[in-house]
Amino acid sequence: MTIRAVILAAGIGRRLGSERPKCLLEFAGQSLLQRHFEILISLGIDEIVIGLGHRAAEIEAALNACNISARVSLVYNPDYTQGSIVTLWHLRERLATGDDILLMDADVLYDYRMITRLLESEHRNCFLLDRELEAGEEPVKLCVRDGRLVEFRKHVEVACDYCGESVGFFRLSSEIVGKLTGTAARYIRAARLDEPYEEALRDVLLAEPEAFGFEDITGLPWIEIDFPQDVERARTQITPLLMQHAD
Repeated sequence: MTIRAVILAAGIGRRLGSERPKCLLEFAGQSLLQRHFEILISLGIDEIVIGLGHRAAEIEAALNACNISARVSLVYNPDYTQGSIVTLWHLRERLATGDDILLMDADVLYDYRMITRLLESEHRNCFLLDRELEAGEEPVKLCVRDGRLVEFRKHVEVACDYCGESVGFFRLSSEIVGKLTGTAARYIRAARLDEPYEEALRDVLLAEPEAFGFEDITGLPWIEIDFPQDVERARTQITPLLMQHAD
């Protein structure tokens, strides 16, 4: 089965307070983008699509400076100041190829075993769930009841057995990808342009919860880079824990 990676890297990252694209931040001498490629290629992913927007030329120049063996295609979102649902919409033609995909946020520093869990999962539509959920409204939460996902949002008001934090990586079947792009189209037509793409994915999940599963990755090191303190934590706490990528 062919699986392609689609990386969302168009956002501005206002909360970080840096003009540099988040995916070009370096940890232990490697940018997040380089790490993405190194991990994905080592695990057999040889086709990667990147959604660009903010400072796209810098990201493209960084890619050109890398020796990348995978097939890489770039899609530019000129409306990158709006929600990530717009980037997803600009990617619709690259999504509608009949392949299963790994949909990935670019601003995550993570252990390669997370991607292994997605690729080896029995679930063709799979979320990653970390039970070590930080308190507050910032984390995107996954709620589980009777072993099934019942909610996926920052703000949750649903009865469940437990919640965990969602890592911004998803394995999606070609059938679900089609429904996701169809849902994104409805958001665009309704002028809901400031929404994150997770809202469209949530709609698909709640419409067909039986089609989705999750892998519990509690204990594996990772962090999403949103704030300046995340950069410091990534360098001092997360990077030393990361295992080398698969050979």
